[in-house]
Amino acid sequence: MLQKKIFSIAASLLVTINPFLGQAQPAPILRVNVAQPIADIQPTMWGVFFEDINFGADGGIYAEMVKNRSFEFFKPLMGWKVEGSKRTEGDILVQNRQDKQTSNPRYVRITANNASQGGLSLTNEGFRGMGIKSGLRYDFSVLCRVQSGNAKLHVDLLNAKDEVIGSGILTPEQTDKGWHKQQVSFKSTAGEQKGKLRVWFEGTGVVDLDMISLFPEDTWKGRPGGMRADMIQMLADMKPGFVRFPGGCIVEGYDLDQRYQWKKTLGPAEDRQLIINRWNFEFGHRPAPDYFQTFGLGFLEYFQLCEDIGAEPLPILNCGMACQFNTAELVPMDQLDPYVQDAVDLIEFANGDVSTKWGKVRADLGHPKPFNLKFLGVGNENWGPQYIERLAVFQKVIKDKYPAMRLVCSSGTDPNGERFDFLNGKLRDMKADLIDEHYYRRPEWFLQNASRYDSYPRKGSKVFAGEWAAQSDKTVSVDNKNNWQCALSEAAFMTGLERNAAVVNMASYAPLFAHADGWQWTPDLIWVDNLRVYGTPNYYVQKLYSINKGTNVLNLTQENSPLAGQDSLYASAAWDKATNEVILKVANVSNKAQVRIIQLDGVKKLAANGKLTLLKNNVLDAVNSFENATNVSPVEQQIAVDVKKKALSLTLAPRSFSVVRVKVLP
Repeated sequence: MLQKKIFSIAASLLVTINPFLGQAQPAPILRVNVAQPIADIQPTMWGVFFEDINFGADGGIYAEMVKNRSFEFFKPLMGWKVEGSKRTEGDILVQNRQDKQTSNPRYVRITANNASQGGLSLTNEGFRGMGIKSGLRYDFSVLCRVQSGNAKLHVDLLNAKDEVIGSGILTPEQTDKGWHKQQVSFKSTAGEQKGKLRVWFEGTGVVDLDMISLFPEDTWKGRPGGMRADMIQMLADMKPGFVRFPGGCIVEGYDLDQRYQWKKTLGPAEDRQLIINRWNFEFGHRPAPDYFQTFGLGFLEYFQLCEDIGAEPLPILNCGMACQFNTAELVPMDQLDPYVQDAVDLIEFANGDVSTKWGKVRADLGHPKPFNLKFLGVGNENWGPQYIERLAVFQKVIKDKYPAMRLVCSSGTDPNGERFDFLNGKLRDMKADLIDEHYYRRPEWFLQNASRYDSYPRKGSKVFAGEWAAQSDKTVSVDNKNNWQCALSEAAFMTGLERNAAVVNMASYAPLFAHADGWQWTPDLIWVDNLRVYGTPNYYVQKLYSINKGTNVLNLTQENSPLAGQDSLYASAAWDKATNEVILKVANVSNKAQVRIIQLDGVKKLAANGKLTLLKNNVLDAVNSFENATNVSPVEQQIAVDVKKKALSLTLAPRSFSVVRVKVLP
């Protein structure tokens, strides 16, 4: 008892001597100057990068379910299986009309002789199977030409056990028109992740078939032959400022014969000439011998997608250079004109009046209204004096005719080094509109480079952070994961992009989509299989920035300095003039909670409550999955505001990204 009294007296004396003993130190203050915005944030600040990699187009957002529908793969029957108990040699033959139709020369000729169920059939495996939904309508179509007889086509959807879960019947019509399209629709009776399509023949006759196709009815906006709705919805939910398309490395091609040519992606699907996808063979550790580009998803569809989701289109065109990692093939300067003309024609296609040549083409394809194209990329990841020489020609011709067009120019493959320094210097001398910087690096790099653009010139060329993603292992590693550590480091880095919106006008994570059974590159923003889709932690970071963009950068400081790594915190602030709100973004990459007082200077009155959106996980290796799609996902809650002090106390959870919105009242 005596010891307890002595201890109590001693403790009282200590408190008397030092009244602050035992009390928490006052939280550091983050000051936000609301009254004086320091830069505009472009509507295009946060966008998405699309490339047909990881089965992102065919087998991805392009909802066609039949692989090799026109028999144009190097192996004409790849993806198809000829079956039947009564088939004989020559019953199914691949024909070639190369001299008459170079864009789609092959088709199959079926010879049925008193055929019946089980006797003669073609079965398509789809893109790593076909995702079939129970009770959904499926639209089957085919180009056909009857040579003789009256054979019928039975169309069956099969489950993984080869059981029929939906069927229809189509009788090819004999007509003087030759090739013609016929279709039949039917509903499935069950769902299946790894389904197949079987076409079997009944009766006697000879019939030619091409463009054997199957689409679900629930495409994006219900468009026949359209896009996979759940994947596009993921993009629409992000409200991106732009969509960059069609890549990426497929713009360059392994060689120039395999480059992307936008004019060949217009018109009827059967007239769009298939080519090999360079990701078919690019990586020996992830070969995809069945990966081709059918261009069912072409430039009109890309522009339409941008219009649908309210994003600016950003097409990238070949500049007369193939991939420099592969062939480094060049078009001689005296033969560059067709490439430049393609760029000029594309602008007219997108923006021209219907009285112009390419504006009329657009109108004839069903879109008389111009797309109001503002941006155009010349080359992708090209480098060296050869690129600068070719870019100069593009720049002069395009700017002479379309001076308001903003050109995106390549700074190569890396964000530093001799190659980057050369290009960055030359492009700034050329007064390039936007310099496209790429960085695939470890999470540590993103933390260390949150201040990368603090020292960039405010005037002159702007930056497009066109391709980037934190790599949990290393670039081009099959072990890369879309884990929380990578996403959190990206969130921290993006505070630096937003803080420097006077320099950085556009940014996009890459790649965008990946099929779980057919990917070539990881990490990726959104993962899909034949029926499901989920966003990674990185997706939620990108989405939070995009839907909380704001219109102006606000000055945010701690002890008169930007918060860019002090105490493992990274922060930026923006003003949204549309809603009269202050938007704060703070990443805490440490493993401990931290408290900050947010002092909002230059405001008269604040709403009593703000909104906090919190993205966090204590496990750095945490990931999302098909089974647990929201393992790392945002949670919203109210946060109290001290209206008298015009401040709020913000407790930053360990390993978290916080977005706060506070309304300023008149």
